[in-house]
Amino acid sequence: MGYVQEARENHVKKKVEEALRSKMKHKALKECEYYTTRYAECAMGRTLSVVWKCRKQANELNECLHQL
Repeated sequence: MGYVQEARENHVKKKVEEALRSKMKHKALKECEYYTTRYAECAMGRTLSVVWKCRKQANELNECLHQL
């Protein structure tokens, strides 16, 4: 297999992986929309304090995302 052929195959694999990752991300965000909204509402107007003030919402969102 030549270098050009191998490069083309790697490019195709990368494009497929990117498309799959994008599709999975979209599905996860849709499935966990409730938790995403709760976290976003908590985080609104905060900067550093979001870490400790929204820890519960962040954990709930992460738990939902890891289930998918």
